[in-house]
Amino acid sequence: MGRLVRTEGLTDEQEEILKLVRQFVEKEILPVATDLEHADEYPTEIVEGLKELGIFGLMIPEEYGGLGESLLTYALVVEEIARGWMSVSGVINTHFIVAYMLMQHGTDEQKQKYLPRMATGEVRGAFSMSEPSLGSDVSAVSTKATKVDGGYEITGQKMWLTNGGSSNLVAVLCKTDEGADSVYRNMTTFLIEKEPGFGETAQGITIPGKIDKMGYKGIDTTEMILEKHKIGADQILGGEPGKGFYQMMDGVEVGRVNVGARAVGIANRAFELGVAYAQQRETFGKPIAQHQAVLFRIAEMATKVETAHSMVVRAARLKDAGERMDVEAGMAKMVASEYCNEVVEASFRIHGGYGYSKEYEIERLYREAAFMLIGEGTSDIQKMIIGRSLLKDYKL
Repeated sequence: MGRLVRTEGLTDEQEEILKLVRQFVEKEILPVATDLEHADEYPTEIVEGLKELGIFGLMIPEEYGGLGESLLTYALVVEEIARGWMSVSGVINTHFIVAYMLMQHGTDEQKQKYLPRMATGEVRGAFSMSEPSLGSDVSAVSTKATKVDGGYEITGQKMWLTNGGSSNLVAVLCKTDEGADSVYRNMTTFLIEKEPGFGETAQGITIPGKIDKMGYKGIDTTEMILEKHKIGADQILGGEPGKGFYQMMDGVEVGRVNVGARAVGIANRAFELGVAYAQQRETFGKPIAQHQAVLFRIAEMATKVETAHSMVVRAARLKDAGERMDVEAGMAKMVASEYCNEVVEASFRIHGGYGYSKEYEIERLYREAAFMLIGEGTSDIQKMIIGRSLLKDYKL
């Protein structure tokens, strides 16, 4: 392990978890990641290994069968996994968001029903807020849950479900229009159960198939079509309608720490590849690492990796301390994702023409890094969140 992305003040248990994950990445993920990614093949064996390590229950409390670890531990684990293959970190990210929302907002019955099985990976979570025409305007949610005898009936179309095919529990944001004076209080999160797979996976629910993407391959990203799906009121997250928007935003906030951590992992791997290649490739009679232009590039890459890591750690530690961290999470996600793309491009340039070849790992990272700019809100959205919050703090 190099000197980058080290974290001060970790417990022995945290260090041991990270050591085990790092070993798993080196042995089970890195050797197969590029081949699986090029084949767009789901990493079944890797996922089973993560179950055995307890990663699906990393933050779920011990009383529900999890490890009861902190957001910081989770973020550092994500960095390690994304360093191996970013898609694998996506498998656990949306699962974690659903588990987190249940821990924070679920009823006692919902926690007892789902969390023990989520800790083992038996129940796999997906998170569904986006729609084909939604973008960043969550107020425009059109998927509607209408009250009927015995509960609700949901009709609409959802988009960009990570784990859409492999999951069997989906947290879905719907419009309920129950008379509140604000559009944001007329949204409700439903916990929808379905079968894993594609096609009709439950009454009134269709998962059409995997969306073909530029990167972020292997993992199943899907649409979800709901046509008069019947669901009981007991499947409302927290048991009370009208709180869905705020529950989702809470989940997205910790999701931003996750995406920031993923970006750090990709950037760290790109740095490793770039600095290694620069010492092996020779031009004009010496390794290119000895040319000043490349040496400067290496220094800038390392500084950006370290800066992004520090910001992700700070945001996670604030959340673990029970403090407000909307600004810090937004900053961490924005900086980490932008720096990730810059570091990957710098490594790509160091590789020269070989970086354009699919035989080299940097080609995969180049495509994966682009997704970091979009996931859990673009940099422009982060700037709006940060700016508005700072104006409140520094109001004259």
